[in-house]
This record gives sequence, C-alpha cells and structure tokens, in this order.
Amino acid sequence: MNFSLKRNSILIALQISLTALVSYLIGFYTTNTPDAANASLGGLWAAISGIVVLQASRRETFAMATLRILGSGIGSLVSALYLSVLPFSPWGMGLCIFVTVLLCHLVRIPDHARLASLTVAIVMVVAGNSPHLSPAVNAGLRFAESSIGTAVAMLAILIWERNSLPKDNNS
Repeated sequence: MNFSLKRNSILIALQISLTALVSYLIGFYTTNTPDAANASLGGLWAAISGIVVLQASRRETFAMATLRILGSGIGSLVSALYLSVLPFSPWGMGLCIFVTVLLCHLVRIPDHARLASLTVAIVMVVAGNSPHLSPAVNAGLRFAESSIGTAVAMLAILIWERNSLPKDNNS
C-alpha cells in the first residue's frame, strides 16, 4: 500500500483548514459581544458553513454559497417566528424542521433542506440553553455566522481555486 500524500492533497487540506479557522475566529468574535455564552457555538457554526460552501471551483462554491444563504435564511426565519410565539421544545424543533424542509422544496432548493434544517436545530438548541436571548437576535446571529463562513469560503476560492493548483506528476 502506498500511503504517500500528493502535493495537491496537502494544499487542499490547507485551504479547507484555513477556511475553517478563519471562519471560526470571525464567527466567535462576532458572536461574543451580543451572546458570549454561545460564542464558541457561533464560531463552530461559521466554520461548518465555510467547510460546506467551499468547493473545488469558483462556480461550484458560488452556487453553493447562494443556496447556503437562502437555506440559512429560511431556517433562521422559521425558527425566529416559532420562538417569538412559543419557547423551545423538541416537538417545536421537529415542527420547525418540517416546515423548513417544505419551504426549501417550495423554493426549489430541496438539496439544501438538510442544511436549512441544521440552522433550525442550532437556533432552537441555543434558545433552549439561553432563553434570555431574543429569538430575533438568536436567529440573526446564526444567519450571520452562516454568512461569515460562506463569505470566507468565497474569498478562499477567489484567492486559491483548487482547479488552478499545480498538478502532481503522479496524479
């Protein structure tokens, strides 16, 4: 077995890890002021978004970014509306995920219903852990963190598109 790594693999790993790191740090420090209790979760959510959005090419990354923002917006909005009326409950989270998936299908982004549902889950769990946080601020922060990760991934691919990486001789 050959366990050697190709130069391209190392560069891709570096690109993904730097995207995650920068997204996490920006997400953490952005969330830290209005919601210090959930700052690490905010950084995590930004890092996840950056990793998910980053693709091999600009075209793929920008297409994923558009859908990620739309899906996060839907998930955040559904969660905020629910939490404005009712407190967190597992049943409420399930209902919000159900509505979010239907809305994603309605606006023809069914492939992003899972990511939108993750946004719902994050907003709802934060609401359960931090009931003092207003639903609008909570949902807004989670949407902002998704946007931060998305923006970092878009910047990373503009600076360093994988398709433009040098080809290994033994590829």
